[in-house]
Amino acid sequence: MALHQIKNLDEYARTEELFADQELLYTLPKYQMPAEGSAPREVRRAVLDELMIDGNSRLNLATFCQTYNEEEVRDIMLETLDKNIIDKDEYPQTSEIENRCVHIMADLWNSPKAANTIGCSTTGSSEAAMLGGMALKWRWREKMRAQGKPTDKPNLIFGAVQVCWHKFTRYWDIEERQIPIEGNRFTMNAEEVLKRCDENTIGVIPTLGLTFTGEYEPIQEISDALDQFEKETGLNIPIHVDAASGGFIAPFLAPDLLWDFRLPRVKSINASGHKFGLAPLGVGWIIWRDRNDLSEDLVFKVNYLGGTMDTFAINFSRPGGQVITQYYNFLRLGKEGYRRVQQTSMNVCRYLADEIHKLGPFEILTQGDNGIPLLCWTLKELTNFTLFDFSYRLRNSGWQVPAYGMPAKRQDLVVQRIVCRFGLTRDIASLLIDEMKRALDYFKQQPVHTKIAPTGFIGGFNHL
Repeated sequence: MALHQIKNLDEYARTEELFADQELLYTLPKYQMPAEGSAPREVRRAVLDELMIDGNSRLNLATFCQTYNEEEVRDIMLETLDKNIIDKDEYPQTSEIENRCVHIMADLWNSPKAANTIGCSTTGSSEAAMLGGMALKWRWREKMRAQGKPTDKPNLIFGAVQVCWHKFTRYWDIEERQIPIEGNRFTMNAEEVLKRCDENTIGVIPTLGLTFTGEYEPIQEISDALDQFEKETGLNIPIHVDAASGGFIAPFLAPDLLWDFRLPRVKSINASGHKFGLAPLGVGWIIWRDRNDLSEDLVFKVNYLGGTMDTFAINFSRPGGQVITQYYNFLRLGKEGYRRVQQTSMNVCRYLADEIHKLGPFEILTQGDNGIPLLCWTLKELTNFTLFDFSYRLRNSGWQVPAYGMPAKRQDLVVQRIVCRFGLTRDIASLLIDEMKRALDYFKQQPVHTKIAPTGFIGGFNHL
């Protein structure tokens, strides 16, 4: 038998008896910096212990963001923690990888071969959307000035959008011309778009994968209507597609759907790399059809990082790891791999739709048939609980399945939603169905006397 000797008893004790250490007998300061430091392992453990209160991201079925990453992705992120993607002089190969990603997506979204395609990464699709909106406003303003017309009343047309577009119109002083949902119509349509168009319209923003229902808005129909509108009025109104979610779904599951640069009126597209692009949190993309669609006035040249470079993002310094892992996914999966992953998510979505329908009290509204793999349902009959009660009951077991009211003109409609992403397997989905059955059994045995309403409900979901 081998004999092992502990050479340093004090070191052994601090390694093996962390929770008996004197420093962890007291709570760490929360709102002030401590006078002195502590051992790194002790503080790491204390911080991670606090994070145990957070929910399990894999059970968060509310988010569109990627919560499952391969070990190789985690390794790449760790290896690239120190790379500042804005510093193209110090990290030229990281910049080259970003450039390759832009061209891969331009090809994926059918950019014309002759087009001088340009684009960049961002911290997410919200920043990318705002860059697209800024380009629309700047080009509209240049056109109006050239005609000697005022530029103080720009407007933007969109439907049931994510909050970033409301932020954009407020921050950049643009009139919102929002198309409300009505009845069972949750998307914009060409007729409603044309009602709102005039010479001050800087653009139309259809969404490829609505936040509320997952549906694709009819982009080709809108483009065709704007073509006819231009023939009749002479007004050339561009389209920016918010493809935050659908930009990495439609090319693989609906390749014949016309929504992208195959439509000449589509001038720019934004997408989330960290959603169905399968990259870790913290990366979005904006691609312009042609270099001329981005005003030179929006591009800054900086040289204080060691070399002269162009920048047209709102943010500046940020990590490069997310872009590098985006490139890894493109190479690792290829088009067939992405198709297979997204089809699996769609299959899980339809499995959940079938099983939730069998439960009895729920009416399925959408299940990915004309959109992203997103499942949305409401109550089809009077029950002794609300969807907010049901959501709260599931949350007790760690599942985050949001309940929320729809936007203006259909605020009476309360729905629940599941976003089926890479990592939500059929097995995990079956566990959710089992928990839903237990929740329904609970409500049968324990009727809710004070039903939870959306206002002030801590367990609800708010798109803001």
